[in-house]
Amino acid sequence: MLAERKRWIAFWILCCGELMVVLDSTIVNVALPSIRRDLGFSEESLAWVVNGYMLTYGGCLLLGGRLGDLYGQRRVFLAGITGFTLASIGCGLSTSQTMLVAFRAVQGVGGALATAVGFALVVTLFSEPGHRAKAMGITGFVASGGGALGVVLGGVITDALSWHWVFLVNVPIGIGVCVLVLRLVDETSAPAARRRLDVAGALVITSALMLAVHTVVKANSAGWGSFDTLGQLALSAVLLTVFIVIESRVSTPLVRLGLFRSRNLAVSNVVGVLWAGSMFAWFFMSALYLQQVLHFSPLKVGLAFLPGNLVMMACSVSLSAKLVVRYGYRLPLGAGLGIAAAGLAWFARAPLHGSLAVDVLPPMVLLGLGGGIAFNPMLLAAMDDAGPEESGLASGAVNTAFMMGGALGLAVLASIAASASHGDSSPAGLLTGYHLAFVVGAALSVLAAVIGALGLRERADDLGQGEADATSSDVDLLQLDRDLLAQR
Repeated sequence: MLAERKRWIAFWILCCGELMVVLDSTIVNVALPSIRRDLGFSEESLAWVVNGYMLTYGGCLLLGGRLGDLYGQRRVFLAGITGFTLASIGCGLSTSQTMLVAFRAVQGVGGALATAVGFALVVTLFSEPGHRAKAMGITGFVASGGGALGVVLGGVITDALSWHWVFLVNVPIGIGVCVLVLRLVDETSAPAARRRLDVAGALVITSALMLAVHTVVKANSAGWGSFDTLGQLALSAVLLTVFIVIESRVSTPLVRLGLFRSRNLAVSNVVGVLWAGSMFAWFFMSALYLQQVLHFSPLKVGLAFLPGNLVMMACSVSLSAKLVVRYGYRLPLGAGLGIAAAGLAWFARAPLHGSLAVDVLPPMVLLGLGGGIAFNPMLLAAMDDAGPEESGLASGAVNTAFMMGGALGLAVLASIAASASHGDSSPAGLLTGYHLAFVVGAALSVLAAVIGALGLRERADDLGQGEADATSSDVDLLQLDRDLLAQR
């Protein structure tokens, strides 16, 4: 067991690695116009700078989680960060479209490996309920708020330097993370006799997920009812069915299907898909509103997100952990998602000539507050029923749910906004579409709140809302509260 101070330092280093990967999913968005001018991308081909990353990232998350269980979570995390860092160098030095898209795809693979085992490493570091709740709250902020933070940094770096540095900034961070993880984090490998990878299952599920992500991100341009979209979705469903058949018959499956009968993991994955979809209404639709309707500069857009991120960070670090320890999973999750829904509903009434103080900052703060409260109980509940030998798989499953929910949510909300605007590209026409997208995002958040609040099962040994038994086997809630306050 790591000493207390060393353990928290190790945790913050892991967070830096996770944040670097999460940032890269959104930091590039602000730099896309500059990339298009320098490398000569067309409007359609430019999308592959984002889609190339999403495709491999979403497809490899589940595989990365299982590899961590089989071969060691620290080893897989380091492999992912190393690959991600090397690919960042390639992206930053790219001189052609093909070179950039290819290295973005490699970045996605490295990012998936690192992210897939990230939650599992945090769970391994902290066994005490109070400390684990706090750590998972911070990890939840990294997973959720990192995307919005990427918009801020993308604007600053692109304005101050160039789009190349959006990628090259990862290099010193990646090197530092690798060196410090080797020094501070212990390996968690499984016994050698159990290191047998289900190759057939890995190939099939990775192909199914990559095809699903590809179909979703292309659906708006191809048409949701087109033969290509429906055919690819059907093929993805067939591959998923084949994967289930394989896993039910092999002796060492990639995924033990019984794990998904765990109530908390199953409910958390459903909530994760819905919540990620609504979060994209915040990240992307509000950014479009600020740029296309209010005519904010990229830097001002980034700064507009800053208050919400600060609130989310404060809640994740302190408030959310204490709420989970005191009230369990369901109440904080339901309340947090409800508050976030109120923030999205506020954006749904954003006017054509809105002001930063009245129409932007209040919903941003509500979304930061709700997200900061909700992510901690959802992540803790998802990891609740997984044993140490399957914590990487559970972590990968949660990340896959977020990824698929975000990709699907972005595609659906963009389609809804485009349809509602009826091709009117004026600020008033665009605003009509954004309003409907925010309403749908708020509805998704409300649905996630209801499912989480009613569906999750509490753990009596970690929660203290009932009677506090004074026996040594129960959690001393007063001491946990003192511990949490001391960490602030």
